[in-house]
Amino acid sequence: MTTSEFQPPCVSLSGLEQALKEQGFALLGASEVQRWLGADAAQLEGLHASWSDLPSDAYLKDGGHYRRRRHSCFVVDGETVQQAPHRAHWQPLEYNALHGGMQRWFEPMDPAVVAQPVWHTLLVRLGQVVSALRGPQPWFVEAHPFRIDTTDGIGRPTPEGAHRDGVDLVAVFMLERHRIKGGESRVFEAEGPQGQRFTLREPWSMLLLDDQRVIHETTPIQPLDAESLGWRDTLVLTYRRGGFQGQG
Repeated sequence: MTTSEFQPPCVSLSGLEQALKEQGFALLGASEVQRWLGADAAQLEGLHASWSDLPSDAYLKDGGHYRRRRHSCFVVDGETVQQAPHRAHWQPLEYNALHGGMQRWFEPMDPAVVAQPVWHTLLVRLGQVVSALRGPQPWFVEAHPFRIDTTDGIGRPTPEGAHRDGVDLVAVFMLERHRIKGGESRVFEAEGPQGQRFTLREPWSMLLLDDQRVIHETTPIQPLDAESLGWRDTLVLTYRRGGFQGQG
């Protein structure tokens, strides 16, 4: 970590909803995430165990080979979580100028991960946060386990650039940074000049974004040295009212 690096402006668990409402984003450190989920580090690391088995993303239009991912969908209604039939990930060009308009079929998440009680808890807790923001209702959730690596010498967490996702809430969990530099998170007002930048480093720290108010991006990663492969593991979940994007 360099002295010039901007530190995440984390809030306490009690200030999470207020920060999200006031500034359109909020960050929790790992210890607060554990309290929020009622889980310990070992339980959370059990979710992360399958990231070494993520398939390559075959849809990258920039010709890169630096992204691995899976994709599964769920419907969260109060305390009830149901996994939706497997479907393509689709975004309109309005929100993803690079990969929008494509039916992207990724392999589903590992059933052993989805079956863990902490996974159910995580989806329900995020549903409570977005319900406090928008009102209680069923939430249509897309889950994206990502690994961005330095196979090409550089890896791009957001090749589409600064963007919105066309949903109500985006949650980004930092899981691991392995022998990399870069990967700075940037959050900007969608309709204003204000923005913040910081680097997520702590495993299971969390960034929440009100997708209607802010745009976001993450800068490219590079290996710490030419002899080693580096990677950045994240879990991204999006919550949307009314249905999945492209539904119907």
